[in-house]
Amino acid sequence: MSAKTKKVLFIVLLLGISLGGQARHIIGGVMTYECRGGNVYRFTIKMYRDCNCTMCAEFDPVAAVAVYKCGNLVNCGSLNQSPSDWFTTSDVPLLSVTEIGAPDYPCLIPPDVCVQEGIYVFDLNLPPSSESYHISYQRCCRNVTISNIINPEDAGATFTIELTPEAQQVCNNSPVFDDFPPTVICAGAPLEYDHSATDPDGDQLVYEFCAPLLGGGPMLDAVFYASCSGASPDPACPPPYSSVPFSAPAYTALKPMGGAPPVTIDPNTGIITGTPNIIGQYVVGVCVSEYRAGVLLSRVFRDFQFNVANCDPTVVADVLEDEILGDQEFVINSCGTNAITFVNQSFQENFIDVLEWRFDINGTNQSFTDWSPTVVFPGVGQYEGVLILNPNTDCGDTAKIYVNVFPDIDADFSFAYDTCVAGPVEFTDLSTTGSCCMVGWEWNFGDGESAQIPDPSHLYRIPGDIPVSLTVRDTNQCEDEITKILHYYPVPNLIVIAPSEFIGCVPADIFFDNLSFPIDDTYDIDWDFGDGGSSDSISPTHIYETDGVYTVSVSIISPIGCETDTVFNDLITVLPSPIAGFDYSPDDPSILEPEIRFSDESSGALRWNWDFGDGSAGSVLANPTHTYRDTGMVQVMQVVTHPSGCQDTLIRFLDIKPEVRYFIPNAFTPNGDSTNDLFRGVGIMEGATNFSMTIWNRWGELVFETSDPFAGWNGKKNSVGKDSPSGVYIVLVTFNGPRGEPIQIKNFVTLLR
Repeated sequence: MSAKTKKVLFIVLLLGISLGGQARHIIGGVMTYECRGGNVYRFTIKMYRDCNCTMCAEFDPVAAVAVYKCGNLVNCGSLNQSPSDWFTTSDVPLLSVTEIGAPDYPCLIPPDVCVQEGIYVFDLNLPPSSESYHISYQRCCRNVTISNIINPEDAGATFTIELTPEAQQVCNNSPVFDDFPPTVICAGAPLEYDHSATDPDGDQLVYEFCAPLLGGGPMLDAVFYASCSGASPDPACPPPYSSVPFSAPAYTALKPMGGAPPVTIDPNTGIITGTPNIIGQYVVGVCVSEYRAGVLLSRVFRDFQFNVANCDPTVVADVLEDEILGDQEFVINSCGTNAITFVNQSFQENFIDVLEWRFDINGTNQSFTDWSPTVVFPGVGQYEGVLILNPNTDCGDTAKIYVNVFPDIDADFSFAYDTCVAGPVEFTDLSTTGSCCMVGWEWNFGDGESAQIPDPSHLYRIPGDIPVSLTVRDTNQCEDEITKILHYYPVPNLIVIAPSEFIGCVPADIFFDNLSFPIDDTYDIDWDFGDGGSSDSISPTHIYETDGVYTVSVSIISPIGCETDTVFNDLITVLPSPIAGFDYSPDDPSILEPEIRFSDESSGALRWNWDFGDGSAGSVLANPTHTYRDTGMVQVMQVVTHPSGCQDTLIRFLDIKPEVRYFIPNAFTPNGDSTNDLFRGVGIMEGATNFSMTIWNRWGELVFETSDPFAGWNGKKNSVGKDSPSGVYIVLVTFNGPRGEPIQIKNFVTLLR
């Protein structure tokens, strides 16, 4: 294994992933340098990764840095063919990892975004040269969720800087960006971020948006992992480097985020402004060029990711209101109460440092600083006020409040009814108001019914302690509600039951439905069914076992002692009924004995009707005979009719069985006289399956076998060999009957010659 391959595997193991794992994680980075004197330069790489990313790579524990020397970038590409033409390579260990703090929005709450910064620092001795040194580090890949470039999950990054001959001559120091961009930008909120850099030498700096550079690729297997198309090129491949492909025309290197107004950078100050309005993740490149006396000394590329997200709303003044007039204008009404507690619903409360309520009361301003104050107004009238949050700040808001103190309203009503006999309850409105007049009534009678008139009448179908509510409303839209309990336990004005008449046959199973009202389980109810039976149920069921005419009576007593009763003369007429019954023979019918003789055993019958269950016409005879033409289970039904017209029915099931009959002889004489020369079975075998007949001699030798129930043995071995001697042979026959039942016949046959 080569040293380079070993290094790749070592890095993969340190990353804690397999070569087939994920590589996405990069959200930006930058490389800068510092001249230490004596041709020694200190380079710093700052890498940034998404630490909320799942199944993603960590920072490389060792960064594979390459240094190329060339004046013409086109020629640098040929160096890829000959590692000896590299100036040098360096394995730089990861120095530190820290988490970048979330932006401090004074009154916006952004979503949770986690960003880590990894730093690599290394020194290089670079002798003066008339050509530029190109110091590079490459890593793949970017987050798959990036919005403004094509195939971001396959796009790596190159972090590089050019040490020009001019910079070498003056021992130059590159500019260093002051801060990391905010991890979250709120969609629709104006952005103003100072992306400026500091130059230790005081050189002139010019800022611009530029295209981030590609580097590496999505290949993760061991063969390609360290190549230019792999996730971690070792060493970094030579310039020139391609730019990431933006999703043009919506996004370009110079317009990486869009916005209204578009996001731009000031070339002199490095301040980025604009209002991004589309949620997403955006790759942005910023370049700062360093000039001294008009000569370009260096150009620093910074590559980072802006996260544009929905942020929670700004601080908003809000109160619990009765009506909203417009934007931040609320109406609060109080009916008959001068002391009003204002419910503060403002948000975000944790960003509200100062609040003040102000009310103009009879020309005098009164202020309150409680979160939800109680304000006492002098009397009926209209008052104005405001709720002010964080005055004179960007996180402030104001709500205008209109207060109406109206006269009192008082709901009341009375009711009257006959307490013992059910009838309508008369309700009378007794409500009062200090305003002009009542304009609305809402009655809830406690039984699911309602009314909207002042003095309604209502008939209850249920008894009980019923809560009745009245809500009244006056011209000021003030409302009041009152509930009273109606103790309603009268007996029904009329006892009504169903059926109102019944004529039926014995046994008569009758449900008596008590349709009277109002009644419930608290009432004493006594039924007399006229045949000695009784019940105390509201709606009972009773069975009359004997024919006759019956009178039914019902009495009802309410919980407060009111009583009523009714007698229903000759309500029930029960007619006599026959009793169906029959038998049949033979007991075990089969297809070989398909004729069935049915014997009537009914009583009280005048007429008979038979259904034999096989689709035939049936019979009206008392004792019919029927022949079945097929096997199987059939349903035989007998319907008998009494002279009263009442009927009874009996159903029995008959199994017409399929049947086979197979017989074998006990001797045969295979002597060629054409009489009894073959041994074979006879019978009825329709429906039989898996037939087998075997014949064995006295020494246990098989001399004949067949699967044909009607094939015969001619006395020769297997019917083709030499003659078998006279004697006794064993015959074994097996088969399955028509319903799959196993059948075995074992017998002896004597062969005579």
